[in-house]
Amino acid sequence: MSIVYVSEPKVKLSVDSNRMVIEYPDGMKKFVPIETLDGVTLLGNPQMTTQFVENCLTRGIQVSFFSKGGKYFGRLISTGHVKAELQRQQSKLYFTDFSLNLAKRVIKAKVRNQSVLLRRYSRNTDYDPSKNIENMRYSEDKIDNADSVESIMGYEGIAAKEYFAGLSRCVDPDFKFNGRNRRPPRDPFNSMISLGYSILMNELYGEIENRGLNPYFGFIHRDAEKHPTLASDMMEEWRAVIVDSTVMSLINGHEVAKDQFVMDYEEPGCYLNKDALRVLLDKIEKKMTTDVKYLTYIDYPINFRRAISFQMKKLVDAIENEDPSLYEPLIIR
Repeated sequence: MSIVYVSEPKVKLSVDSNRMVIEYPDGMKKFVPIETLDGVTLLGNPQMTTQFVENCLTRGIQVSFFSKGGKYFGRLISTGHVKAELQRQQSKLYFTDFSLNLAKRVIKAKVRNQSVLLRRYSRNTDYDPSKNIENMRYSEDKIDNADSVESIMGYEGIAAKEYFAGLSRCVDPDFKFNGRNRRPPRDPFNSMISLGYSILMNELYGEIENRGLNPYFGFIHRDAEKHPTLASDMMEEWRAVIVDSTVMSLINGHEVAKDQFVMDYEEPGCYLNKDALRVLLDKIEKKMTTDVKYLTYIDYPINFRRAISFQMKKLVDAIENEDPSLYEPLIIR
């Protein structure tokens, strides 16, 4: 099973005999068996027939919409997975210690994963990240005694600053960046991770919805108009593991070049051109289908996409039992 990404302009999507049809302006067509699809991600302005939309809704195939620069607009939503009782429970727990204790588990895992990744990428450089990692561990230790989610996110912010400062010293010199920036991204590195995070959030959103939870009832991030805060919560442990590592691999493996990025003044920011976008999307999809053995509660390898699904099942268990300790965040080694 896989996600199909469509980024070319003026492409038409339709369905024919249990196949998704991708028709390009020059008349060329590609066919994808619908039963192999987990979802379709559209970047820019492709067109869809009504029959294609109905087929996706009936089969529960996720269709997500992004701008050409990676801004998330929304998705087709089927009502087949709504669980009202579970969502009432989810909403109730926001006002209890469940939020605090879940935040501690998830954010500590995020900081730990960032530390592992920073040390991993420093090995091929002359840069010693020990000071960054020491400061990150200080923040991680502080999280244990935090008495509010706001305090935890404060420590997370401090750790993130150290992480990106160190990572900027481990990246190819052509892609040096000055910390994390977004809305809009102002350099190629931030452009790629911003788009990668949007795609990752979309993956989490789909699994949250499939499990009957409400993507907009978060525990860690503050409520925000039109923003799926639960998806933001649950992607924290995955950011470095899936997106940051993919982008670092692309850059340091010289799979993308700096001249493949453009400054857009209609949609202000730095964005990938068509070729770089295709490379990034292909690399992320390859990452999502890579088998790993990072989940502590299973003893066999599964790919990242299935691992996310397993983790969302763990979140449901934790919510139903009102016990955040049942959620075991992914931690890499």
